[in-house]
Amino acid sequence: MWRLTRGDAVTVWSNEIVAKRFARYRSIIDLQLPARYLIARNIAVDYSPSDTLTNLWKSHNKAQREFQKQFSKIKNETFEMREEPISPSFIDLKATIADRILHQCHFCERKCNVDRAEKLGFCNVDHTSYISSAFLHTGEEPPLVPSGTIFFSGCNFRCAHCQNYDISCNPTNGSKVSQTQLAKIADELASQGAKNINYVGGDPTPHLHTILSSLRLQKFNITQLWNSNMYLSMESMDLLTDIIDFWLPDLKYFSDQCAERISDAQDYPAIVTRNIKIAYEKGTKEMIIRLLVLPNHLHCCVIPILDWIAENTPLALVNIMAQYRPLWKVLEKPEIYKDISRRVSSEEMHQAYDHAKALGLEFRSVS
Repeated sequence: MWRLTRGDAVTVWSNEIVAKRFARYRSIIDLQLPARYLIARNIAVDYSPSDTLTNLWKSHNKAQREFQKQFSKIKNETFEMREEPISPSFIDLKATIADRILHQCHFCERKCNVDRAEKLGFCNVDHTSYISSAFLHTGEEPPLVPSGTIFFSGCNFRCAHCQNYDISCNPTNGSKVSQTQLAKIADELASQGAKNINYVGGDPTPHLHTILSSLRLQKFNITQLWNSNMYLSMESMDLLTDIIDFWLPDLKYFSDQCAERISDAQDYPAIVTRNIKIAYEKGTKEMIIRLLVLPNHLHCCVIPILDWIAENTPLALVNIMAQYRPLWKVLEKPEIYKDISRRVSSEEMHQAYDHAKALGLEFRSVS
């Protein structure tokens, strides 16, 4: 039994929909199946770190095919991890590619293409990762509790209503972590009873190089969870889809204008829905989409998002979130952000719930 939990984190598994749709995740918790990163870490690859990025990607594509073959072979039986992981492995290759991308950074779709060892990108994060906190989080969705949550500093968005602006806008908030230190933090959370390792922020995307490198060293069979705004590049998605077991994406806008004005994010609907669909189709479909309902955005964003989910990712669970409150820039300048300068109304929430119910989406167990 987990040391720190909530009652609904136990009872949620009696929900047949949750149990069926999150079957593999539950099997990892019960140590019946291996986390994806452990499979990747046991796949040998033949490459040189000095290879061109083009050749590294060719090696990656070849290893990806082998990963899919091995992943499909694994049955419902106890998994025994090798005492000494293969080296170089598929994880090593992914970390090498991420390190190479860092020097012409396009981890996210802003594609600053700067050498982050020398210069800051839009995220204001250099090559060093900082975490503001890491703890067993009991406030996440019931199937995830307790979640081994690691909050990274820095973000590639500028959300006017950000509830974590002290983290997202201050990339050195907290403690500096190396790949080795991050692996030790993850292992400590696992040893304390975490059901998953939850990479969040800010946003974890600018720290992809550190996260992938830490997976070389982590010791536990535990779900790797990506909790993100999902504004990643296609290359980053390719690095992640093999090794992330569970996805926790945000999807809050379905209007380019809303995303640009409130979060300074261009082409948001096209990029984020593309990435969520990739995660859904290439992963195990084990996903909770977080939809933060903004006041006055029911028809431009909330309803179209629910329609999109029903059509494109119907097995995903949806957390329809009512906890929006005016913060940061919205609180400071409500005259500029008049549409979101108040809390969301109960009527708006009821309309969102009713629409999700009519579409047949599962939201009650996680909202």
